[in-house]
Amino acid sequence: MTTLDEARELLREFPVADGHNDLPWALREQVRYDLDARDIAAPQGAHLHTDLPRLREGGVGAQFWSVYVRSDLPGAVPATLEQIDCVRQLLARYPKVLAPALTAGDMETARAEGRIASLMGAEGGHSIADSLATLRSLYALGVRYLTLTHNDNVAWADSATDAPGVGGLSAFGREVVREMNREGMLVDLSHVAATTMRDALDTTAAPVIFSHSSARAVCDHPRNIPDDVLERLPANGGVAMVTFVPKFVLQAAVDWTAEADENMRAHGFHHLDTTAEAMQVHRAFEERHPRPVATVATVADHLDHMREVAGVDHLGIGGDYDGTAFTPQGLDDVSGYPNLVAELLDRGWSKSDLAKLTWRNAVRVLGAAEDVSRDLQATRGPSNATIESLDG
Repeated sequence: MTTLDEARELLREFPVADGHNDLPWALREQVRYDLDARDIAAPQGAHLHTDLPRLREGGVGAQFWSVYVRSDLPGAVPATLEQIDCVRQLLARYPKVLAPALTAGDMETARAEGRIASLMGAEGGHSIADSLATLRSLYALGVRYLTLTHNDNVAWADSATDAPGVGGLSAFGREVVREMNREGMLVDLSHVAATTMRDALDTTAAPVIFSHSSARAVCDHPRNIPDDVLERLPANGGVAMVTFVPKFVLQAAVDWTAEADENMRAHGFHHLDTTAEAMQVHRAFEERHPRPVATVATVADHLDHMREVAGVDHLGIGGDYDGTAFTPQGLDDVSGYPNLVAELLDRGWSKSDLAKLTWRNAVRVLGAAEDVSRDLQATRGPSNATIESLDG
């Protein structure tokens, strides 16, 4: 039996619970939610990283579907609701493969049924429009994590890729974290500034996640997690889910990406645009300036470091498929997860450790958030604080 065969066998028992996939946004951008035009029951390799056959091939057993909207998009709340509706349409359209999931127990039930547990995560605090009632409403609609920021600051939290605003979390930002704990919604610290990470860890009563971030010590990009934050995960109980985005995992790709993003803006495109027209601009730039190529080994290097600093009980996977223009060799789309597991087997990771990485840690952290929520709801009701009352 080859190492790749062993990896696939392991994933049949402990499939990947992936923290972040941007399929709903890709469906919005490419076909405005026309699911007939992008029927993911059939291979969509010409258009998407994600479809049902490749999810099966990749050994995916649970997926947090991102209900992301751009932070500069007018009407972020209704756009987020449209994203949620897209996920619901996918669940209704493919019930034999995708199982709606709200709890850790639902994830285990889906695994036992051989279906892919489908959860949702909102990417960016702009999706709650400074409103704790909106936060609670998103939870009621099935959203199980909120990334506190995206690429831009919100009024109450600093982003990793924006100029410092409030210096981490404001008083209202800390109240957002406390209300997420009360609801049972995971606090996602991908995209946020290191100051925000530390303030959130100081505030939260529940384990946090990083839905798609890697190690800053291995690749010095502000989207990655500093070692002092990774060192705090054992005490918190949280999980850092390594991402595959080349510009976050390969140091040589950082400068290249900055040039490629500037080229996109010069041609009138948002640097995150993955439409066909935007990708033509990307490809033309790449022909003139070949991009540094990340590999499966590049991602494994991050996981080796993160295991050394945080411990294997605090690691997961968040590929960011359909949210990035480029992917590493061997992790080209959602069918690639067995290649990463095989690489880690070759590096001496035990099957028990890999089961934690792929499945057990993600289930545990959601279950822990549910436990904290039950305790908090027994002692206090919903917060009606406003940003004006707390931040002035």
